[in-house]
Amino acid sequence: MTINAVLQLRAQRLARATRPFLARGNRVIRCQGCLLPKKLCLCASIVPQPARSRFCLVMFDTEPMKPSNTGRLIADILPDTQAFGWSRTEPDSALLAAVQNADYQPVVVFPESYADPGRPVLRSPPREGKPLLFIMLDGTWTEARKMFRKSPWLDALPVMSLSFTTPSNYQLREAHGEGQHCTAEVAAELLAQAGDLAAAQALSAHFTLFRQHYLAGKPHHPLHQQAIVDK
Repeated sequence: MTINAVLQLRAQRLARATRPFLARGNRVIRCQGCLLPKKLCLCASIVPQPARSRFCLVMFDTEPMKPSNTGRLIADILPDTQAFGWSRTEPDSALLAAVQNADYQPVVVFPESYADPGRPVLRSPPREGKPLLFIMLDGTWTEARKMFRKSPWLDALPVMSLSFTTPSNYQLREAHGEGQHCTAEVAAELLAQAGDLAAAQALSAHFTLFRQHYLAGKPHHPLHQQAIVDK
């Protein structure tokens, strides 16, 4: 099991917790790598991939604790992924340093409709110039909007706004609105459009397997019932 940046952030969050975090399915005995039920562990199937693009996950307080989080899948496939907890008033100095790294082009991944007038908006990743650093705001839709609005250190950065032609296959949490995609799906599309095709395909395959295993671990889901029949 590789301890990626999201798992490290999760460990830090658990260490400072004053009471147990009780997510749905908290009684399930889980693998501490993929956070799936141990009998459905997929850690052995994870194959990291190289990519020119980089990702920086800015995660709302409890997001790294949730087994359903898919930002972790990006870090599984791209080991250079960075992950930080979000703070409105005291952003992590390492996060600020990552965003200001002159070796990369930082962009904030968010719908352009939320960008202030005059803010640069990209609708596809440029393939020329420095490698891209995709800053992903990872949380519920309400939390992501709060992070976007209340992170002044992001305000000077261009917004990367993607359009999808296919619906989301997430199914692990209820989407806030039609057409929304989970963090891993957005990241896979960004990688594909940026030319990191092998990493995009690996992340998409990892997400599909994760989703299947996660749903198979839910007692009332058809995939769980089918797994019982197949035994």
